[in-house]
Amino acid sequence: MSDVQRSGPPSGAAIRSRTVRRASLALAAGAAAAVYLWHTNPHQSGQVLIPCPFRLMTGVLCPACGGTRMAYDLLHGEVVRAFHDNAVLLVLGVPAIAYVLLRWLVQGLRGRAYRLQLTGRGNAVVFGIAAAWMLVRNLAG
Repeated sequence: MSDVQRSGPPSGAAIRSRTVRRASLALAAGAAAAVYLWHTNPHQSGQVLIPCPFRLMTGVLCPACGGTRMAYDLLHGEVVRAFHDNAVLLVLGVPAIAYVLLRWLVQGLRGRAYRLQLTGRGNAVVFGIAAAWMLVRNLAG
């Protein structure tokens, strides 16, 4: 018998502990990335940053292209410039990600597991917005 079968579902205390541990690791990694990005201007060539693999292979901007520049601009308080870098990611993506992460954190601290589950319609909306944004930004230039 495996440990999961013997012990059953995790207790509320175990879920809280796991949530705090994962949130702490994510916060530390995010802070380290933010410190690095603060000092690394992606608007200038020659910076050591991970390039978009989709753009490298196709030459086409993916829906998330400009996200690093957007994050850099937000760190420096340049909201208009961040909007120019990737408007849809800023207006829809950042709030959606913040909502999901906050909900995961609140549920985890309450001792409840949270799993994001999009319906077929939800997936269609997300992929439809991403595809439309990709077309618009590549055709509009």
